[in-house]
Amino acid sequence: MDKILVVVDMQNDFVTGSLGSAEAQQIVPAVVDKVRNFDGTVVFTRDTHHENYMETQEGHNLPVPHCYEGTEGWEIIPELKELSQGRKIFDKPTFGSIELASFIRDEADKRNGQLEVELIGVCTDICVVSNALMIKAYNIEVPVSVDSKCCAGVTPAAHDAALATMKSCQVKVA
Repeated sequence: MDKILVVVDMQNDFVTGSLGSAEAQQIVPAVVDKVRNFDGTVVFTRDTHHENYMETQEGHNLPVPHCYEGTEGWEIIPELKELSQGRKIFDKPTFGSIELASFIRDEADKRNGQLEVELIGVCTDICVVSNALMIKAYNIEVPVSVDSKCCAGVTPAAHDAALATMKSCQVKVA
């Protein structure tokens, strides 16, 4: 069975920048190891905002400028920069990516459904859970999993709650 690893939003602003956390910094070695040794296709998502971010619904609810396209905070973290080169990157203006979910559906169709998807990254309780559930909704029979050791939430409690939500929605949590 073919596999796709989705590396969610491992960007400077979410690890060491304006929305960074100790938990996000702690998962970096495990994420790098997983990407380096993954036997399958690796793709990345990148939270992507523009100057009008503060005028958006997300900007009103999370009034912290972050991941403005072209800034250092928007870039993939240095530890993964080289590993992301030449790989598909989904720039997404919000939590989940319809483009990513559709890509996975197309890849599953090409492989007659013989595809598994695993997600890692940040934030477990926002973008990881959103993408996991979108992928699952678009691809009901594709097994979707999350490696909890390679994810970090906004808080440890939020991380755990997101893992429980994903389990309830038939996303395997390892």
